[in-house]
Amino acid sequence: MEGQEPKFGFTSFAESVNGRLAMIGFIAAVLTEYVTGQGVLHYWGLM
Repeated sequence: MEGQEPKFGFTSFAESVNGRLAMIGFIAAVLTEYVTGQGVLHYWGLM
């Protein structure tokens, strides 16, 4: 991301940010399941 300007659309900057946010979300889901003993959907009451 260094030296890149944020732009709209399918750019390498957008894909880098999206990938990093996806990794953070995945880790958050795994930690939630580990701590609560339930899956994320079950924890939120959707299952």
